[in-house]
Amino acid sequence: MLEQIAAHVRSGQLDPADLVEQALARARDAAALNAVVHLDEKGARAAAAWHDRKGPLAGVPVLVKEIIEVEGLPYRCGSAAMDELGLRDADVVRRLHAAGAIVIGLSHSHEFAYGCTGTSNRTGPCRNPHDPERMTGGSSSGAGAAVAAGVVPLAIGTDTAGSVRIPAALCGVVGFKPAYGTLPTDGVFPLAQSLDHVGVLTQTVADAAYALAALTNSMPTAPLSTPPRLGIVTGRTEYDAEVAEAWSAGLARLQTAGATTEPIGLPDDITRTAIDLQGPEAVANHAGRSTDAYQPDVQLRLKEAAEVQAWRYVQARRDTETIRAQVKAVLDRYDAVVLPTVPLVAPLISAVADLSGSTAVRAQLMRNTRLANLTGFPAITVPLPVRGLPVGLQVIAKDNETAAATAGWIAGRLAAAEG
Repeated sequence: MLEQIAAHVRSGQLDPADLVEQALARARDAAALNAVVHLDEKGARAAAAWHDRKGPLAGVPVLVKEIIEVEGLPYRCGSAAMDELGLRDADVVRRLHAAGAIVIGLSHSHEFAYGCTGTSNRTGPCRNPHDPERMTGGSSSGAGAAVAAGVVPLAIGTDTAGSVRIPAALCGVVGFKPAYGTLPTDGVFPLAQSLDHVGVLTQTVADAAYALAALTNSMPTAPLSTPPRLGIVTGRTEYDAEVAEAWSAGLARLQTAGATTEPIGLPDDITRTAIDLQGPEAVANHAGRSTDAYQPDVQLRLKEAAEVQAWRYVQARRDTETIRAQVKAVLDRYDAVVLPTVPLVAPLISAVADLSGSTAVRAQLMRNTRLANLTGFPAITVPLPVRGLPVGLQVIAKDNETAAATAGWIAGRLAAAEG
């Protein structure tokens, strides 16, 4: 879709002004989801009017997560404690402009990106297009909801422990967290610099690969032409019934299509290491700021993070290198490692009405996603065919090209089987 839109804009078959008006109208129609926290109608129309019809993303309407600075737009990070104006464009926003994309506004984020439910924000929770009583996941909550609702074909998110992939999985779209450092984090409010990634959310794997190529000045990766060899993660089998059903059926379809599958294990200390690495960095990034107006769950997480002793942080950095080496050894033997992105379908927003509920849900949502942030390897979530709420299949590979190629093959076979 993205490649076709841009090609038609460049050829004159599509008018950027029309694309912007359509996206703005869809955003207004979907306002009840609270996916878009700021709609820049004036700025988007001006950009469309002056568009030169050039670039790999020519005329493509896009939303940017509100923790990413955009010149002239509100810079609040979803927090009542912050009310600034963007003074410059973050590097990834400059890349969007250079590629010809048109930013139409800012998407909802869990406050300061320090949460994975998408329910804690100065404007209230973001709602899942498949069931507005359910959460989107986070922290790139609005990005997932907006792409799923068809507001925009591309949204930019960030991912520190699963924040692109979790909302993509719960909303039924594709989320691509590329390898660490692929997309610049300059101009992004930091959560934990050792783990922060910038990623993309789209409707298809092909669009995600195309968007990443456009933002890195590289060629899009085509799907594998032959069936992949997949490592199937075992030992993490506590899934909701809906997830277990979709996962088993999807895996069977891939095997029927020729994929070679072998069971594998992963290191056991991923979660603790990631928490001990993330927490102190988050505390440092909020040092000197009053947290009185922060959301209760974010206040609690910062309080808990402040209790991580220095020796644990140092040890976590050492353990991260060991875990990365172990995972690399596994990825060297397979095209990709696959597992359900999230072990449950989108929980009800009411499930996190109190702090105890929020803590329990958070632990479940991030159980399968932290690994790719800790190790820096790329990961893509692909929607599985379902009868009910969305379920995602996560693909982790040794590099961006292999991840995109393998995910493309998987998505193609799942779509063929569904059809």
